[in-house]
Amino acid sequence: MHINTPPSKQPIPVTAKKVFSGKLFEVWQWEQKLYDGTTRTFEKIKRPPTVMILPITDQGKIVITQQEQPGEGPFIGLIGGIVDEKEDVLVAAKRELLEESGYTAQEFIMWDAIQLINKIDWPSYTFIAQGLKKVQEIHLDGGEKIALKEVTFDEFLALSHEEKFRDIEIALKIHKIENDIKLLEKTKRLFSIQKST
Repeated sequence: MHINTPPSKQPIPVTAKKVFSGKLFEVWQWEQKLYDGTTRTFEKIKRPPTVMILPITDQGKIVITQQEQPGEGPFIGLIGGIVDEKEDVLVAAKRELLEESGYTAQEFIMWDAIQLINKIDWPSYTFIAQGLKKVQEIHLDGGEKIALKEVTFDEFLALSHEEKFRDIEIALKIHKIENDIKLLEKTKRLFSIQKST
């Protein structure tokens, strides 16, 4: 599966210089000419891409997470995480699914690829995973507490409206879908189990 990087709405120019490099974030700066002919220093944050996975059980339920992380209260989110350096996006999705749920999947469907925030270079990819098979126990990082929960499509829609739902890019996509009946029905079909013939 070839996966294109979603374009940034404000790309970092080739003339930009990295002025800070942390464990997760980089800060890039460049001189930008303004409409009045003057220049000003612009900057943008860059971080590694992330993947999110919406696993669908054979019963048509969506597997989501109830999580806690140090310094953050309990939240609801999707299975997912950071794409490692030089790691293929689909490989990262398969790895995160296995680590955080213990499942493998027969099929991964690209549902969305987005860069949500202009001032952050941060590609985010969301996959629907079908044909699940439990092959191991959950393998979490030291800073993760994750419990899995299976919900219906309608329950998932309702949860996306809650304040404790952390994946804002998914919440925004869901909210757009809910306002379009045809798109909502199409999305429901996409999230349903595709029976092989």
